[in-house]
Amino acid sequence: MSDVLDQARETPAAPQRAAGTQSAARPLPLAGVRVLDVSQVMAGPYSCMLLGDLGADVIKIEPPGTGDQTRGAMGFKMKGPDSMGFLNMNRNKRSVAINLKSEAGRELFYELVKTADILVENYRPGVMKKLKCDYETVAKYNPRLVYASISGFGQTGPWAGRPGFDLMAQAMSGVMSVTGHPGGPPVKAGVPVADIGCGLFATYAVLGAYIGAKNTGEGQYIDASLFEAALAFSVWDISEYWGRGTQPIPLGTANRMTAPYQAVKSQDGYFVMGATSQKLWLQLCETLERPDLAADPRFTAIPDRLDHREELIAELEKTFVTRTSDEWVETLLAVGIPAGTMYTYPQAFESEHGRHRQMRMEIDHPHEGKVSNIGFAVKLTGTPQQVTRHPPLLGQHNDEVLKEIGLDAAAVESLTARGAFAS
Repeated sequence: MSDVLDQARETPAAPQRAAGTQSAARPLPLAGVRVLDVSQVMAGPYSCMLLGDLGADVIKIEPPGTGDQTRGAMGFKMKGPDSMGFLNMNRNKRSVAINLKSEAGRELFYELVKTADILVENYRPGVMKKLKCDYETVAKYNPRLVYASISGFGQTGPWAGRPGFDLMAQAMSGVMSVTGHPGGPPVKAGVPVADIGCGLFATYAVLGAYIGAKNTGEGQYIDASLFEAALAFSVWDISEYWGRGTQPIPLGTANRMTAPYQAVKSQDGYFVMGATSQKLWLQLCETLERPDLAADPRFTAIPDRLDHREELIAELEKTFVTRTSDEWVETLLAVGIPAGTMYTYPQAFESEHGRHRQMRMEIDHPHEGKVSNIGFAVKLTGTPQQVTRHPPLLGQHNDEVLKEIGLDAAAVESLTARGAFAS
């Protein structure tokens, strides 16, 4: 840090780590853990939000003026400047706007690094090194830091320098080669599996590395990519290729390991069902009053049913079209055969079960009033997750955080004059 800042700095107190008042009997699992979220858009912010939901003090480091690109994205206007996408990936965080391109901004960033346990960034490979904020640089200030880089294709390899987006990762990982219907045009998964998957894998890695650092005092560098996250989901598909030498192809809603297990046509639309074992298959034939199917050599065992999938579904639908989807779902569930209604997102979130599991919650926001957020995807019973902070306004916590790391008014004035907070 510069001499001016050193002289202006107050006598430092122990870093203040609490992210908010906890009402649970026990503190959340990551209470006292500080995370620097130097990421934008989806994978990185999602990962850091999960850490914040578990009690970590997540400080979102954003470029002054514009902030996280997602604040202004999503194509529709909210009451305030932030998009609904941003609001759904950035709760339980504080925002500090710092210009990392300025020397003063980097000096301040290094001071924050000294107080942190975890850092997550998702700039294109090479950018953080150019900013002098890469792992090799910041680890000198904090050897126990766990530093995760999220990118499209990883930090090394022939594709490392390419822009990393979910669509490209789905295409180049093979995910799109098995999505859609046979013979149809390319189709991506309807949800951003590479982005969200990478955020989940990064969270798993940083928590494991953090536990290791607690034991050894040494942090480490984590290299996570959307490409590898998408590849990691290919368990069934690549198993078919490695096991049988058959290149996986799109199957619509069907499953390549068993049949019947897919969406089927009913009197009023479609529903999903699965008879994934021999016992369930025979139960299905009995329930449908179709002993001919049980006796048909084309459908005797799972390999036979896979080889004759189209004929199998055509035969089943001759019966399924005689009743409505809801009637069939109720009938099949009653005899232990998995089945389900095909819901839209609004129907799923507002369903009796979705409401019971609290998968939609309302957060108070200074611009939006009550704003909807996706509920916690897993539930901790001993230390239930909480929303202690609404998604932050850009730079909302600059003064608060700078005071926590021991900077007085003179130090902040010096930083300001030297462009630490300028866009």
